[in-house]
Amino acid sequence: MKNSTGASKLKLGLLSLALAAASPVLCAQTVEIDAAAKARAFPHFWEQSFGSGRAILALRDSYRQDIRAVKAATDFKYVRFHNIFHDEVGIYDEDAQGKAVYNWSYVDQIYDGLLADGVKPFVELSFMPKKLASGEFWHPFWYHPNISEPKDYAKWDAMIQAFARHLIERYGIDEVSTWLFEVWNEPNIGFWAGFPLQKTYWTLYDHTALALKGVDKRLRIGGPSTAQAAWVAEFIKHCKDKNIPFDFASTHVYGNDTADNVFGTNEEIPRDKMVCRAVKKVHEEIKKSAAPNTQLVWSEFNAAYDNTTQVTDSTYMGPWMASTIAQCDGLVDIMSYWSFSDVFEEQGVVKTPLYGGFGLIAADNLPKPAYNAFKVLHKLGDERIAVPSDSVLATRNKDGSLVLALWNYAPSGLDQAADKADKAKSAPVTLTLKLRNSKATSAQVSRVDREHGDLRPAYEKMGSPRYPTPVQQKELRKAAELPAPESIAIKDGTLTITLPPQGLAVVEIK
Repeated sequence: MKNSTGASKLKLGLLSLALAAASPVLCAQTVEIDAAAKARAFPHFWEQSFGSGRAILALRDSYRQDIRAVKAATDFKYVRFHNIFHDEVGIYDEDAQGKAVYNWSYVDQIYDGLLADGVKPFVELSFMPKKLASGEFWHPFWYHPNISEPKDYAKWDAMIQAFARHLIERYGIDEVSTWLFEVWNEPNIGFWAGFPLQKTYWTLYDHTALALKGVDKRLRIGGPSTAQAAWVAEFIKHCKDKNIPFDFASTHVYGNDTADNVFGTNEEIPRDKMVCRAVKKVHEEIKKSAAPNTQLVWSEFNAAYDNTTQVTDSTYMGPWMASTIAQCDGLVDIMSYWSFSDVFEEQGVVKTPLYGGFGLIAADNLPKPAYNAFKVLHKLGDERIAVPSDSVLATRNKDGSLVLALWNYAPSGLDQAADKADKAKSAPVTLTLKLRNSKATSAQVSRVDREHGDLRPAYEKMGSPRYPTPVQQKELRKAAELPAPESIAIKDGTLTITLPPQGLAVVEIK
């Protein structure tokens, strides 16, 4: 009997271990929040600007529908896109004698449309009109922009000035002086054919900045608009040494950029840490520069620079975005998420709605979980209260009410090395919030997760159609809608919320 009982206990023990391994472990965390604590300003820097597909797409109805939807969700101020000088926009031509001929017809339609929808242009001055180009240097994007230097800088300068004068004549200097003008895009990684890259980009920047400011000094211009957080310190030094005007510094980074490209190291930096590590690097470079108060505009960022459905189409974006906001707060003035819409053709015509596009809204005006993440994060207050947690962001409104973002970050499953330490996080988590100096008895909770604001289950259930019918599109939009916030009781100053992996919740406490 002894041997038999021991064997049974051993079997039961092994069975228990097997069940534990098969079932997700529920993690728990308790966070204290003082509603009356000293707070600091918390500007909504992450929703000031969005990127988008190239300029000409702004004439499409689907683009304009998406911009209205994102404006309603975030109240964003600026939109940035490439290619306002592309030949398809029709700005630049030359007559038989080589004299410049300008046409502002499409420019006016593009900018009129943005302004009518309450959004200002973030004007990326790119790329090169064919008849002004010094050579046949075509970027491999589907629409093949010319990335060469101008054949004649006097003609380039004249075009910049004619462009600026036209904008001021049409919209007034009071309006246009609130826009941002940025010279080119990512000249350090293949969007610029000048050689050597940095030296010839300085020439382009100098001519452009002086030409623009020559029209009106109130116009705001900056650069170097680089990829991988590069050249900012050198840019400021160059401008200060040469007395070239600049109003802000801009650069880009993505969550899956690599440490060797951004920092020159061999580290494995997880996707949820890369962007703000890069922001901090540039922030510190600016503070050490001859212009330490320079405005930092992060004019492109996202969790991925490639088309990865497990990232940009998924609920991963909710916790990633909340974590990015928490980490980057205080280090950057404006961040421009790339992009607001999948009306986007860098890789060609969109072939199916959920292909891992950059946008918050997929083709056919289908809101993704990322759209809903931005929508609920917009509720955050304008003061931040410090809390001892890397999964809670506590904010306060002027009326004293609290708004909290809670998230359960779980890796995308794509970054095996970088996310190794996070594998244990792929389980539900329960957050117990203990409120001090608050008499609130209930909270309103808005969630974004697999069961809230995610159209993918419905899309998969209908067979993941490559071309959803109008009826299916309507069903998918309904599936993407956020349900009304749920009311949760606060008992003895305590509130408990459980989040699934890749879950985000925004809690309003009044």
